[in-house]
Amino acid sequence: MINAKLLQLVVNASNDGVVVAEQEGEDNILIYVNEAFERLTGYTAEEILYQDCRFLQMGDRDQSGLHLVKQAIEERRPTRQVVRNYRKDGSMFWNELSITPVFNEADQLTYFIGIQKDVTAQVKANQRAEELEAEVAALRQQLATNS
Repeated sequence: MINAKLLQLVVNASNDGVVVAEQEGEDNILIYVNEAFERLTGYTAEEILYQDCRFLQMGDRDQSGLHLVKQAIEERRPTRQVVRNYRKDGSMFWNELSITPVFNEADQLTYFIGIQKDVTAQVKANQRAEELEAEVAALRQQLATNS
């Protein structure tokens, strides 16, 4: 079995943000964040521990991915969604958020593990590809009409 010190070293070595949250009523209170999460968001652990991580949306809560995250949390099941989040400096990034519930030996929900990955470059590339596909389709339509 892996010891706690080694586990912490492994989690802190991750390139992706890792958080542990415990449920308190409607909130999921952060009790641990790794260094990658601090780099990704610009927040230090001291600034955000014991808060619900909704602060990352800065009021941008009307997102289908967030509604699916909330539903998965209520149903105590894992989910992976891409959502808009905001760094401490206000800059937006696309976050591939993976949330997994953790149960104890008595099958009681104890924590949620969250993994955050900045997928901004991929989302922007996909958006640009869709724009280019639409332009090509319009040009093809125009050529077909002129022929």
